[in-house]
Amino acid sequence: MAEGETEKEYDTRNAIGELRERFQGLTTTLKESSLSPLEASLRFCQDFCQVLVEHASLWKTDEDPLPLLEVYTVAIVSFAKAVSHLASECENAPLLLEKLALSCAELLLLLPQHVPGALWEEFQTSMKLAHGLLQESGSTQLLLLSFLAQQDGVWSNATLSSILSNQIPHIEQVHEYLELEGPALLTMRIKHLIKRLSYSVSHQGDPKRGEDD
Repeated sequence: MAEGETEKEYDTRNAIGELRERFQGLTTTLKESSLSPLEASLRFCQDFCQVLVEHASLWKTDEDPLPLLEVYTVAIVSFAKAVSHLASECENAPLLLEKLALSCAELLLLLPQHVPGALWEEFQTSMKLAHGLLQESGSTQLLLLSFLAQQDGVWSNATLSSILSNQIPHIEQVHEYLELEGPALLTMRIKHLIKRLSYSVSHQGDPKRGEDD
């Protein structure tokens, strides 16, 4: 255990290290498989999902979301590294990647406004690497996460902050921001904010209920 590291942090670090090794093992198996390219790719996607679910279930989103961000980050980079070895006719691969990217984006919207610096920097570096690898294969499915990774935080964009604080930015800034963010991420933000508002209204004036939750 590293100096100053808590037992919980130690366990998380070990679990993430094990996850990375398991994904690397799946990629090695994919490369060396004696199955047809399509069969090997389908097997890889199936095993990849199983490993991801097993590790993601170690933490609960509402209790300890930050390790889950590490899980998704490792998974996305690992999958991006394996993409060039997957059969082009494997329909499961792009579906898995899309689901993975959306799940990661949804998690990011739930995180505190200020993710610890080291973790956010790791996410930024990883998304840049993964996005570059996928672009080489003609995939643009990480555009949404790539955009988020270019920010200082999920909710830190200056134009977005102005809108949420009821300030009125220049219309040109709003148009530029909306064009960069895209409709998918904007829709996710709106759904998240509506959910938060509904939760706040339903618990307003009911402290006992808030304590029970």
